[in-house]
This record gives sequence, structure tokens and C-alpha cells, in this order.
Amino acid sequence: MTTVRTPADWPVTEEEARAVQDALRARVVLDEPGPPPGTGHVTGVDVAYDDERDVVAAAAVVLDAATLDVVAESTAVGRISFPYVPGLLAFREIPTVLAALEALPCPPGLVVCDGYGLAHPRRFGLASHLGVLTGLPTIGVAKNPFTFTHAEPDTPRGSTSPLLAGHEEVGRALRTRDAVKPVFVSVGHRVSLDNACAHTLALAPAYRLPETTRRADALCRRALAGAAPAQDTSSTFHRPTSRYSES
Repeated sequence: MTTVRTPADWPVTEEEARAVQDALRARVVLDEPGPPPGTGHVTGVDVAYDDERDVVAAAAVVLDAATLDVVAESTAVGRISFPYVPGLLAFREIPTVLAALEALPCPPGLVVCDGYGLAHPRRFGLASHLGVLTGLPTIGVAKNPFTFTHAEPDTPRGSTSPLLAGHEEVGRALRTRDAVKPVFVSVGHRVSLDNACAHTLALAPAYRLPETTRRADALCRRALAGAAPAQDTSSTFHRPTSRYSES
């Protein structure tokens, strides 16, 4: 387990965090299809919090995309690095998620976030933020649609309906099981929306949520349960961009 210290230059106000979102949003790549489903590695990331102890734990679980077998996993814990503000949740999660990814012994491939990418009020959710910082292809698969509207997809597995901000499609409601509540898929970085939905279906052969999310959720909860109370420390934090980025 990696212990993470809040970066010394991390935003501390809502205004600073929104300025970072504005600066990074222009770097999101939307014209790449991303890796084909069922090939290479696919990695789930998730976080769990204990606000009373001021601790956040992140997990990264690498699966073989063809078999969904676990290839590698890692965890990181640290202080909660930003207050709870809707639309700015990535700033609570990014330092520990980056550290968990950096601790993996193998390339993560496509990264699946339990949250949003473009389906975000400022079009820059965790999946987009993480993708820009690492250069990795990323998608968001959320349990709820946040502030956006959608029609109910048809009953069969694989049915979709647009997730809309006015007339703009920012993601899709995707039925991963017959007659079960859909999940909400959006592009993060370097993946098309069609491909993001195809990956989500491939990763959810038996349950509503993709296996990446299910396994990362269980692992980060175990890491949180075993974490010591966070210390009031800070340091510079080296974001792992060069290790993964192909640009």
C-alpha cells in the first residue's frame, strides 16, 4: 500500500479548482477510438472515504480484458485533499488514484472510473481529468446520471439512450442486464462513446456494474478499513504522465 501526501500546489479553493479544470479541459482528446474491447489490459479505479479520520483510499485493479482475470492490483491511502463540492470531486480523489496507478507493476491499458468524464457540468469529470494527467485512455461508468436527462433504454441488455445536456449528447444510459437499472457511460479521454459502451458491456457479463468497478470498490474498502489515521503532511507530488503517455 502506497501512502500519499497531498501535493503542495494542490487547489484549496473552488475558484482554484475550476481554474485547473478550465486549463486542462482543452487537452481532452475526443477523436481517437481507443483500444478494442476484449484486448489487452483494462483497469478499474475507485476510492473510499472516512471523513471522520480524514482518510481516503484508492484502488487500481488490472484485468485481462479477454478473460476478466485479475492481473495486478495496488492501493494507496492519504488525506482527503479537497472538501466535498459537487462537480469538483476529482480533486478529492486524483492524488490517491494516481499513486495507485503508479504503483501497478504493469501498464493499466484502458482505465474505467466509477464516475464521469464528459457527462459532467463542466465537461471534465474524474475520467477526463485522470486521462489528461496520465495520457491513458479512460471512460466513466457512473451509477446515476448526475444532472442530465435521458429516456429509459429498451429492456434488453445492450440497449442505450442518450444522456442529454439540452440537445448535447454527453454520454449514454446503457442497460447491462435485461430489465435492470442502466449505468451511465461517458467518454473520458482517447476513447469514442461507442467504444466506451462496448467496453462496459464486455466488462459486465453477469452484474449491472463492470467487473473493473466491482473489484476496485471491494479493494479500496479493504484498504480504507486497514488504513491508519492520516497525518497533516504535504509534499510535492510527481504525476505519472511520462510513464503512460504515448504523446
